[in-house]
Amino acid sequence: MAVKKSDLYSSLWASCDELRGGMDASQYKDYVLFMLFIKYVSDKYGDSDDLEPPIIIPKGASFKDLAALTGNPNIGDLINTQVIQPLVDTNEMLARTDFPDFNDPNKLGEGNDRVDRLGRLIAIFSSPDLNFAKNRADHDDILGDAYEYLMRHFATESGKSKGQFYTPSEVSRIIAKVIGISPKNTVAGTTAYDPTCGSGSLLLKVAAEAGKRITLEGQEKDVTTAGLARMNMILHDFPTAKIVAGNTLTTPKFLEGERLRTYDYVVANPPFSDKAWSTGFSYDDKGAISDKHNRFEWGAPPKKQGDYAYLLHIIRTMKSAGKAACILPHGVLFRGNAEADLREALIRSGYLKGIIGLPPNLFYGTGIPACIVVLDKENATARRGIFMIDASKGFRKDGAKNRLREQDIHRIVDTFRKGADVPGYARMVPFDEIADPRNAFNLNLARYIDTSEAEDIHDIEAHLQGGIPKRDIDALDSWWKVMPSLRGELFEDLRPGYLSLTRPIAEVKSAIEEHAEFRTFTASAAATFTEWRGRADAACRAFAPGDQPKELIEAISEDLLAAFQSVPLVDPYDVYQHLMDYWAEALQDDSYVIAATGWVAGSQPREIVKRKGKSGKLEWPEPGDYMLGRRRFTSDLIPSRLIVARYFAAEQAEIDAFDVRIAELEQDLAEKLEEGAGEDGLLVEVIEGEGDKQKITAKALKARLKEIGRDPDMADERQALEAYQKGMTTLDATKKKRKAADDALWKKAHDRYGTLTEDEAKTLVVADKWLDTIEARVTDEVAHVAQALSTRVKGLAERYAVPLPKLEEEVDVLAARVATHLKAMGAAWT
Repeated sequence: MAVKKSDLYSSLWASCDELRGGMDASQYKDYVLFMLFIKYVSDKYGDSDDLEPPIIIPKGASFKDLAALTGNPNIGDLINTQVIQPLVDTNEMLARTDFPDFNDPNKLGEGNDRVDRLGRLIAIFSSPDLNFAKNRADHDDILGDAYEYLMRHFATESGKSKGQFYTPSEVSRIIAKVIGISPKNTVAGTTAYDPTCGSGSLLLKVAAEAGKRITLEGQEKDVTTAGLARMNMILHDFPTAKIVAGNTLTTPKFLEGERLRTYDYVVANPPFSDKAWSTGFSYDDKGAISDKHNRFEWGAPPKKQGDYAYLLHIIRTMKSAGKAACILPHGVLFRGNAEADLREALIRSGYLKGIIGLPPNLFYGTGIPACIVVLDKENATARRGIFMIDASKGFRKDGAKNRLREQDIHRIVDTFRKGADVPGYARMVPFDEIADPRNAFNLNLARYIDTSEAEDIHDIEAHLQGGIPKRDIDALDSWWKVMPSLRGELFEDLRPGYLSLTRPIAEVKSAIEEHAEFRTFTASAAATFTEWRGRADAACRAFAPGDQPKELIEAISEDLLAAFQSVPLVDPYDVYQHLMDYWAEALQDDSYVIAATGWVAGSQPREIVKRKGKSGKLEWPEPGDYMLGRRRFTSDLIPSRLIVARYFAAEQAEIDAFDVRIAELEQDLAEKLEEGAGEDGLLVEVIEGEGDKQKITAKALKARLKEIGRDPDMADERQALEAYQKGMTTLDATKKKRKAADDALWKKAHDRYGTLTEDEAKTLVVADKWLDTIEARVTDEVAHVAQALSTRVKGLAERYAVPLPKLEEEVDVLAARVATHLKAMGAAWT
């Protein structure tokens, strides 16, 4: 059975538990990631037939050799000298500073504590499931994704000051897409550069979008983080990428002679508002900063505000037709003084193509909102405006951070590529408007895009005189365009500017849902999904071992999004999100299993064996799907409920009938217990005193009655006890039959797994599992949208149902009634 992505991730994350203790996440990540790295390169290149493998594994320096050190009292020092150092000496792209010290007592403890801790860590990576010898290591690489997973979790735990090494992958993907790189415009000589590359994830997303081998170069100030980036490149099968350590601003390493090297694509997530950026620069006699690379021709950034310093470096490293994108805090859009002059120069240059405002609290190390500044030197002189997107409201909560959803990413990229205005979301803002004295080159997005929602204003006249304001009904125009006659059947004129319902409020919902145009709308949405389902079914069934899961999900998700573009009222991105959520929950794992082992082999159940837990006792490591006797089984690909539903419906119906009968018998016993209790609670006392009701015998009941001084032969007692005992006997027999039927069913289901054909497996997985689940979610989405109309109409009708004069009349009537009661009460007291 192939290891699932989610299982791999959880296993790797479990390794972190072996190191936590008093060590900070920013420290223990280095040990875990090194183990992942050495395991991967050993499996992939240790026995490689390639005459020139990207990574050479010296004799005695493989993961197998490392694992052999388990239990050795000098294990930490031996890992340093016999594994890490030979790797560094043999491979030029690696440096000793890339890897942590496995003999550090301050982090790993001393003596046996260190030996035990490292032994447990090695054991995690020694699992037979973690064999990467056949890993394809392309952009669909399970290892690369695992590395990203670990980096994100380490960044989350590293705290405010130590999580900056990782740019959220969702933001990286947006940047890679909006700069315009693609297989169509990429050649062998295409170059990409990140001057503050961190762990390298942003560069790798650009490479993935290119779809081809391109030249990747990056510089990172922190030596250890630069090492993470080099390992990340190798795990993503980009061993030729060049990552160097050093301060990009003061000592840029990528030069052509004395000039900065220029690139086709430049991407960056520099440190926000770096207050120490100018440290290391020299100054002339007038106090002006001196830069031999002429990056500050437009002026020097403030000494304590480094955002424009990095932006100007990026501009200088772009080719004449180069593209770039940089993540910066919103302050660069509106801060004054020196930055205002730099911003004006940037706008007048025409290089600034677009600005994408992001939600707050996305990044590790800061909670402030940021934006993506998109640059393009090609045709800069002809550019007449800046395309702006305010995407600040599109996200979901993910623990303490916010996170972009798949639909948010897609919406941003689609909107940017189209360059079309979207009210409340995106605008092409002309330079003339930006340069207008009222704006004065201020790029604050709120000046140009109004994201505020229309206020739901109460109408005073409607409260006084009744009726629904016509303007509120007009605001539902998107619905009336789809259902033009529905409006006329729901409302009639009451007086100028006000309408009334044509039927009682309680009938509004049914009137809408039963209307022919409403049914046509829901039927059209259902038909759209049905047509997509047919295409998706064919695409999924064609998926075969060796295929790439990400290509599958991209194909069917893009098709779904495109299909629902034509469905009115329903947001196609919401529909798309349902599919992508299910991809993350199950479809991704399933497709990786199929890609690795095939449909039939991947469907077979596996036995779950008890393991020792942290308490030392044997425990079930997972719940399982069904049991045969005392043995527990599960199928990762086909849950047993799907086997039962398709092949053993009659047997399941019999069990369901037993469940109904058992519930009836238990209810009947409860009633007998209550009826036989009598005034002194005899039956309750007798039965409760015997513990397990099902084991009560007639002899025991009689003995108990004698103990409490009652005659068991008295008619009432005997009749009540016999009736209860008879009911218990029937219930016990029914439960035994139910268990026998249940055991037989699971035996049949277990055997049926073994006879599945590939077509049967595909039907169970694609039709019964994947597409049925997605259909249920999309159907609920359409129903939710449809319900919004009736909810709004009912809300407006109820708001103005009783005008103020009517309320005052009711108050007067109630007040008079209360006064009458009080008067009567007063007379009674006197």
